[in-house]
Amino acid sequence: MNNTPIFDKQHLLKLANTKMPFGKYKGYYLVNIPETYFVWFKSKGFPQNSIGNLLEEMYEIKLNGLEELIKPLIKK
Repeated sequence: MNNTPIFDKQHLLKLANTKMPFGKYKGYYLVNIPETYFVWFKSKGFPQNSIGNLLEEMYEIKLNGLEELIKPLIKK
């Protein structure tokens, strides 16, 4: 049995290339927003929509110090 995790490459690209649509960091790539902003969202509650899901995922990525794996996926 193969125990290799299945990753959705398109989802990772979407996560890397999504910009914040509102607030203090409007227009910033999610991966470039400071971790403290995601911690604040965690305490207040993430929006209950697709951007909220991406914010919550980015929180977990930043919490685990993995944002350097996402940054190279940004389309220049």
